[in-house]
Amino acid sequence: MSKIDIKVNQLTRMEGHGNLTVKVSNGEVEEVRWEITESPRFFEVMLRGRPWHDAHVLVSRICGICSVSHQLASLQATEAAFGIEPSEQTILLRKLLYVGEVIESHILHLYFMAMPDFLGAGSAFSLMKSHKDAVLCGARLKKLGNYVMEIVGGRAVHPQAATVNGFGRLPSHRDLLCLRGRLKEALPDLESTVALFKGFELPEFSRETEYISLTHPEEYAFIRGSIRSTDTGGASIDQYPEIANEYCVPHSTAKFAKHVRGSYVVGALARINNNFEQLHPLAKKAATELGLKPICFKPFMNNIAQVVETIHEAGEGIDIIDELLRAGIREEQISVTVRAGRGIGAVEAPRGLLIHDFTYGEKGSIVKANCIIPTNQNHANIQHDLEELVSCNLDKNEDELRLLCEMLVRAYDPCISCSTH
Repeated sequence: MSKIDIKVNQLTRMEGHGNLTVKVSNGEVEEVRWEITESPRFFEVMLRGRPWHDAHVLVSRICGICSVSHQLASLQATEAAFGIEPSEQTILLRKLLYVGEVIESHILHLYFMAMPDFLGAGSAFSLMKSHKDAVLCGARLKKLGNYVMEIVGGRAVHPQAATVNGFGRLPSHRDLLCLRGRLKEALPDLESTVALFKGFELPEFSRETEYISLTHPEEYAFIRGSIRSTDTGGASIDQYPEIANEYCVPHSTAKFAKHVRGSYVVGALARINNNFEQLHPLAKKAATELGLKPICFKPFMNNIAQVVETIHEAGEGIDIIDELLRAGIREEQISVTVRAGRGIGAVEAPRGLLIHDFTYGEKGSIVKANCIIPTNQNHANIQHDLEELVSCNLDKNEDELRLLCEMLVRAYDPCISCSTH
């Protein structure tokens, strides 16, 4: 098209408010802009002066979808500042809690945000007649993720059982057996999910960029590890300021970030690009069936990476429960010795690398806090992808190009409200 004028205010089927502008005149691209308009949220300032035992409770409210991620990053930061090493049981229970969040979050995006694009629908509600079985499958899997968080964390939304150096409430032997059964029962639905997304035709678009995530020598890293880049290799957690170089742009209330290139990516595709060999066997099988292998530079494949990770977490959840049952759940004394110091916590939220950096005073109150949010780190790459995508698709009409750009943004599964801070 020689002339295109696209203005999408508040893109739908994603969390938060983001606008999209594309202008083409005489076949030349004049402007492509990814604009964040969400009001800034000052949660780092809210943490100042708060005692250590309030921190993880407050930060879990940053996001209703990723509340576990924020909570565990906060707990890690506090434990690092106080020199605390949590027990193996605590680590296993945190991993199991994470299983629930990843399943719930990925399924929410896959079935209710992304799927309508591939089926020509405006929303998942309109698919209840034409694709009722698929919608109900998504609902069952999302409910499973919520159930995991309820059993392990005490409730499905903002679970609060996890605390510094332990759990205030432990699941029973019977709870774990029931949960294991529910995870096993979900495997056919996960197989259906693979079949469903295998049948979708993803837009053919690739742009080489940098992928950054946690990595760990013994496991597929979600709640611990060091930082790894596909461009520069490994780095310690305390080097995060040199990696997530945040900067401001005039058209966004959220900061952008870059490392060695003009942008980088965090999230499911980044994790698989860095940690493919540590996927659960069930997930590796699904990745092969779905045509996903590292290093993949196709942003639309982030949806496929989420399918693979959901299966990984279901298989991992069953294995973790088996390990907990063999060892036996036992009450553990929760002891905390307060001291002045700085601690950094790093986890992989469903949407990517999440950092919490806390400095405590002698009385155990926070004097400084910094949070690095996954979507915050993806904004620059979304911008650069959109620029390239538009340039490569000027043969499409305005409606086709608008949909393609919207699908690209949604493929990142952005959580915009958390990124504006």
